[in-house]
Amino acid sequence: MTDRVTDSFEDWLRTRLSGHGLRGKAAAVIEVLVSQPMRASFGSAGELAQLAGVNVATVTRTAQALGFAGWPALRQELRARYLSSLSAGQVAAERSGDGTPGSRSLRRDLDSLALVNRRVDEGVLIIIAAAIAAARRTVVVADGSYAAIGLALAHNARLAGYPVTAVTGGDAELANTMAAVGAGDVLIAISFWRVYESTVLAANVAGSRGARVYALTDAASPALAEAAEQVVMVPAEGEAFFPSLTAGMAVAQALVAQLAAVDPARTGAAIEAAEAMWTKFGILHRRAATGHQP
Repeated sequence: MTDRVTDSFEDWLRTRLSGHGLRGKAAAVIEVLVSQPMRASFGSAGELAQLAGVNVATVTRTAQALGFAGWPALRQELRARYLSSLSAGQVAAERSGDGTPGSRSLRRDLDSLALVNRRVDEGVLIIIAAAIAAARRTVVVADGSYAAIGLALAHNARLAGYPVTAVTGGDAELANTMAAVGAGDVLIAISFWRVYESTVLAANVAGSRGARVYALTDAASPALAEAAEQVVMVPAEGEAFFPSLTAGMAVAQALVAQLAAVDPARTGAAIEAAEAMWTKFGILHRRAATGHQP
């Protein structure tokens, strides 16, 4: 069973506060976060400080007390959680700004990639890649539009020489796959925005059966975070009514690049075998050149 209640914006924030006993000026900051989530999710530290009647340093210290490096890191998760509480139509209504929607989308994706480059812990990617390399097999669970990230991750990991499969839809397929998951396996859960219940359930089932579980998400639900050994937080805010897959795809590609470096000989042999089969089946429009070109 997953816990839907604690996935609410306010309950998540209260859970982060548990044991911190924040009072005074810090409590004023928290009150703004709870009472005005939209303004807080899109505002600067200065704007939040003005709303709370405190200085910017207090906003920073409050964010750090909640376990974040500072206000930008806290705002990223606040915004992801706020947007996950909205319907697709409500998310679209939030969008405004200079330029066309297309140009705004490109700028937002560039900002998300810059954020990923600064904040994703390289050590975590190394840990996950090593786990995949050592696993009996790896299952990637990704549904809806997020399936694109899961499929790319699984496809490239197989080319690198590792038994990785993606389950991207259908309760029966997921249930049958989970029935065979156990100790020695790895499960990677990929879900953004309003996290799929089936993905959370799969992560919890895999963990209970002894598999190692990792998650790629923008705002991990408590149930998903509890099931995963590591959660890679990836910005997924888009410009229209759906989340962006750009940063998530970049993280998946980074993970595959790290995986290919675990055992270069294994990966090299796997790629050579794949090339031979591509030639045998005649599936490529252009074939790789052999020998020296004149």
